[in-house]
Amino acid sequence: MTIHPSDIKTAQLHAYLLGAVAPRPICFASTIDKDGHANLSPFSFFNIFGSKPPIAIFSPARRVRDNSIKHTLENVIDNKEVVINVVNYAMVQQMSLASCEYPKGVNEFEKAGFTAIASEMVKPFRVKESPVQLECKVLEVKETGNEGGAGNLVICEVVCMHIQDEVLNEAQQIDPHKIDLVARMGGDYYCRASGDAVFTVNKPNMNLGLGFDALPLSIKNSSILTGNNLGQLANCTSIPLIDLDYSPSEISEAAAKKLLDENKVDEAWQVLLRL
Repeated sequence: MTIHPSDIKTAQLHAYLLGAVAPRPICFASTIDKDGHANLSPFSFFNIFGSKPPIAIFSPARRVRDNSIKHTLENVIDNKEVVINVVNYAMVQQMSLASCEYPKGVNEFEKAGFTAIASEMVKPFRVKESPVQLECKVLEVKETGNEGGAGNLVICEVVCMHIQDEVLNEAQQIDPHKIDLVARMGGDYYCRASGDAVFTVNKPNMNLGLGFDALPLSIKNSSILTGNNLGQLANCTSIPLIDLDYSPSEISEAAAKKLLDENKVDEAWQVLLRL
């Protein structure tokens, strides 16, 4: 399938984009209107775009069906402040409830059963149940268009960050299994970023990976090893020497693949070099 955006309806294109560009982190945005009324709404057009200064951007897009704008957008234009609360699995159903299009002035904290707590440096409230809350000043709101589906990039500077102690590991870093974040997919789908869904990819960091082109031809032309398997081998900084003390019970490409699937790259090399 090949799609040219101008050839299909915006709603259909919107669905394809949300299905393809996923999972997306969720910005659970707390704002206040010019009369001081609290508003709480989730947005999945969201990410972090720097750390010095710490910049977050989310987009309350114009509604596709009627080109109307959301209360959150009105509020950040009026007040230039927002709290971005991250969403974990324990609060995902309540967060979804807060996305209902309640009339202006309705407090989604109350509707969705969340606890509003005071912020330190901005006026909007924080969501107590959120494992991480980012107090932000709005630097700019950039429109990308004026038709239904157009984005409005809310560019924010994080001025204060709150992290629940319960999601930290012994090194005082955020543990992905403890924070248990959820992310938005297409349609009604979400994904849970913990447990078996979380995995590691070893990178050479400052050292250069040797690359696919440097892999021995016999390995590169394997009918068993996948692109991911070859990527693991090519990410190493060099082809290791054969370890004469290493004597695997089975020498085969299948055995090497099993080791790679278990992320045992050094052991897999020792098998492959003996073939």
